[in-house]
Amino acid sequence: MSTTLKRLAIGAVTSALLLGGLAGCGGNPSSNSSNSFNTLEQIQAAGTVKIGVFFDKAPFGSQDSTGTFVGYDIVYGERIGQDLGVEVEWVPVEAASRVAFLETGKVDIILANFTVTAERAEKVDFLNPYLKVSLGVVSPESGVITDISQLSGKDVIVVKGTTAETYLEANNPEIKLTKFEQYTEATSALLDGRGAAWVTDNTEALAWSLQNPGFTTGITTLGPQDTIAGAVTKGNTTLLKWLNDELVTLGTENFFHKDFDLTLKPVYGDAVSPDDLVVEGGKV
Repeated sequence: MSTTLKRLAIGAVTSALLLGGLAGCGGNPSSNSSNSFNTLEQIQAAGTVKIGVFFDKAPFGSQDSTGTFVGYDIVYGERIGQDLGVEVEWVPVEAASRVAFLETGKVDIILANFTVTAERAEKVDFLNPYLKVSLGVVSPESGVITDISQLSGKDVIVVKGTTAETYLEANNPEIKLTKFEQYTEATSALLDGRGAAWVTDNTEALAWSLQNPGFTTGITTLGPQDTIAGAVTKGNTTLLKWLNDELVTLGTENFFHKDFDLTLKPVYGDAVSPDDLVVEGGKV
């Protein structure tokens, strides 16, 4: 074969490989070539949807003694799988890994108490919300924190990749943060006295303090009110639209109030009204 023919053959093979690689991404290279995702049609054809959830944040997403995923986000995810007509594959995530798991195609959807922020919205596409949230501060009853100024110069526990970390670094640089990867590590540190307080979502703060005698949520609302929403990979428009339409349908059933009664009320009791947290139909 001549040198010219060899070059043409190599070029043809290279082009075929490149085209095949792009087709295998399932995404739209022109919108964000670094992202890989499965479209709605691909998920339904495969018969499985991969949903990223917490494994250590009861009562929203955790595993019980048998390893079964349980909680508020899990009930929502189960309904998504049912209405998509596919099986759900639960993928455990940590707070700091949520964006990366979407960007690399390890999950199709994140349902892991994901607070909507402008910075995160640059990297993922958020659904419409299903919860309202702000920050809360848990502390021992022997040293209750009722005002953020009490934490100046003290060690405060946060989980990496959370809005608590971002908010305190931006607004309270005088506070010393002790950071952990997992929620179980953070609560263990609080129980061991390695911090004056733990700052986290108020939904989580209230739930945890109600279940752990000797601790209380002395500050129930810190910072602005935000929303919690599911998220998909940037540019996955077909899946995003279906999920937002699903929220409208679920709103007609009062789905999230029923989810609250099933998973959150046993923890909160009468201490929290569902209307303070729940968003129906994707509209606050």
